[in-house]
Amino acid sequence: MTDTAPLEAQVQQFKDSFSLIRDEMGKMMVGQQDIVEGVLVALFAGGHVLLEGVPGLGKTMLVRTLADAVNVKFSRIQFTPDLMPADIVGTNIIMEDEAGRKEFEFQRGAVFANIVLADEINRATPKTQSALLEAMQEHHVTVGGTQHLLEEPFLVLATQNPLEMEGTYPLPEAQLDRFFFKLKVLYPTADDLHTILDRTTTKSTPQVSKVLHDPSEVVALRDVVRQVPLAKEVQTFAIDLVLATHPETAQASPLAKKYVRYGASPRGAQALILAGKIYALLDNRYHVSRADIEKAAAPALRHRIILNFEGEAEGTTTDDVIAEILALRRG
Repeated sequence: MTDTAPLEAQVQQFKDSFSLIRDEMGKMMVGQQDIVEGVLVALFAGGHVLLEGVPGLGKTMLVRTLADAVNVKFSRIQFTPDLMPADIVGTNIIMEDEAGRKEFEFQRGAVFANIVLADEINRATPKTQSALLEAMQEHHVTVGGTQHLLEEPFLVLATQNPLEMEGTYPLPEAQLDRFFFKLKVLYPTADDLHTILDRTTTKSTPQVSKVLHDPSEVVALRDVVRQVPLAKEVQTFAIDLVLATHPETAQASPLAKKYVRYGASPRGAQALILAGKIYALLDNRYHVSRADIEKAAAPALRHRIILNFEGEAEGTTTDDVIAEILALRRG
């Protein structure tokens, strides 16, 4: 008989670490529990996050607080129209030694950190935005024909203003697809605003404690997530949700057939499965249910669905498409 004690201890450690980090982030973040949980799910699933919201909602504070709580190297890149790709990934410069010999030396860019905050990513040009593509997918950058590995864990948390705001550039579809989740940061309620003002306009400032002690702990907890078993019918359900976003498939929903140009990619199915495993662990289960997949559907798929011109003109959103697909599957 297989001894399950080590596995049970790992699962308990995952739940405890997740809860402690969430509590520490709650000291700084007010009324954004779903956003905090979504960011942590992406962290332990090994994916990147796109945070969308108007300025002043605490998106940057959220990322800084996460880096403090998990005790990893943090880097912030302020995206502006004049930002260059070399500012992100680094560049080769000519150095001269004591003997007068000259050689190229690689100077690391801001992307060389465990958690990278790409602040207002859609204020930079598409050329600069695309400098993150290789790093986000391959976890290394190539400069001058040489690959430079990024330290694990590596996580990009990008903030984005709504695309209709002045001075912004839409993210390329290839880059959007590399984000595990897209989370919409909503405006706080009146009660939340009272709490925010109490915390930020008085002398006392909350202090965030470090929950983890080494970046390797994040990698170990990610391994626990991937060990969660997945029933074939639940995997089939996740695949069915993704295919239902494609207008040309038999599974496509009415809104998808009418308003969607391109459906979600296979990365969307991967995100549904990994997020579902984490939600199962947080619910004290060691198996993934359809409800876990449904919970991950909106943040995992909303940025991977491209509407056609008619859909945009009618004001239909990708969230509307996903909601209809889920409603039809519930019967």
